[in-house]
Amino acid sequence: MPADGTPKFISDSLKFGIKLGLDRMSVLLSRLGDPQNKLRYIHIAGTNGKGSVAAYCAYSLAGAGYRTGLFTSPFLVDFSERIRILDGEDKDGAIPSEDVMRLTDLVKDAASDLIDAGDPPTEFEIVTAISFLWFAEQGVEIAVMETGLGGRYDSTNVIEHPEVTVITAIGRDHEDRLGDTVAKIAYEKAGIIKPGCPVVCMSPDLMMTLSDDEKKDVKEVMSRVASEMGSEIFFTGGSDLLESCRMDETGIMSFILDGREYKTRLNGIHQAANAALAIRALRIIGLDEETIAEGIQNTRWNCRFEIYKTCPVVIFDGGHNPQGAASFADSFNRALAGSLKGRPLRMLIGAMADKDIDGIIKAYLEAGLDVREFFCVRPDNPRSISPFELSKKINFVYNNADIILCDDRYTGLEDAYHRSCEDGMPLVVTGSLYLVGDLRSHMKGMD
Repeated sequence: MPADGTPKFISDSLKFGIKLGLDRMSVLLSRLGDPQNKLRYIHIAGTNGKGSVAAYCAYSLAGAGYRTGLFTSPFLVDFSERIRILDGEDKDGAIPSEDVMRLTDLVKDAASDLIDAGDPPTEFEIVTAISFLWFAEQGVEIAVMETGLGGRYDSTNVIEHPEVTVITAIGRDHEDRLGDTVAKIAYEKAGIIKPGCPVVCMSPDLMMTLSDDEKKDVKEVMSRVASEMGSEIFFTGGSDLLESCRMDETGIMSFILDGREYKTRLNGIHQAANAALAIRALRIIGLDEETIAEGIQNTRWNCRFEIYKTCPVVIFDGGHNPQGAASFADSFNRALAGSLKGRPLRMLIGAMADKDIDGIIKAYLEAGLDVREFFCVRPDNPRSISPFELSKKINFVYNNADIILCDDRYTGLEDAYHRSCEDGMPLVVTGSLYLVGDLRSHMKGMD
């Protein structure tokens, strides 16, 4: 098994790419006894914030005494992070490696006819099936499931009767598969809405990178699909929510929702919007306000505007599209009681070649981030862009910044960190969750 814990059958299936559709997944699960039908669910789709909302929901449910499944992607360091069971104890609840191997073999056997017929399951379908199996056999009372891509044809959408569905921020991503307009993308995300199931949707007013017309499109699409399904929809959050956000010197953020103060360890103004979605969903499930507030404050979710150190300031953020970059920039300017606003910073960045890298860099500049040095590295992923090609895109926007090309990402991190130790300049590690999880783990070894 590789160092990241991914079984060979799963890693080998990456070559089949993404094949949207539910027929193959339905056949596979049928041969496994339809474990997905034995669980209750919160089902979450959206462009940004799915993982954070899922974490808020799962930690709160576990704190309320529910044995809670949590399915997210991608992982930061180890495959097992994607499939977890939380029960209120102080442990991460990741699926044990022996269960990963056992259930992988079970799925492989069930998929043999599909493989022989030339229609093998994708990597995401295999992992989703493993999560259903493990949650069912471990007696999970409610599972919080995050879609992989889109919603309508995502393999998690075999869930028939969720307790509540949640739609997070919508933006432009995966346009080649989901559509070339925000309205088309919103329609694909709305595909997880089920008949009679309540829907919690982020207010389009909080989707900062959308135009006014695009915000109207999102609201119209979500409202129409919910109406067609006979589902009540709750648009959550507004400008007053964001205006109430305060981040103290210890990294704790507070915000006001419906007249009540909540606190969270997850930094960034966008996390107030994400928490508001979770709070509304948890109220529908039936949790009381005290339990919800405690769960929101106890939630941990690494590498999402994570202030890892304060002397010097080191921030890990997995933002990988223009929406995430804009949220990061706004959060940076508000963090640590506003003490970072206007300060020059050093950025170590690596990204996937298929992302809107130009849009990401422009979002930093438009938000006024004074990036003096860029360390360009390559994430350990075949889809990643080379440091040289990345540097050309950066130089086109930040033509006065120093750009350092790094052959080795770990050496690049060590060099950037040592420079920040000397001059006190904040260090931001960003561009890809694949990268920041890897480098966060490496920095733990540097401490």
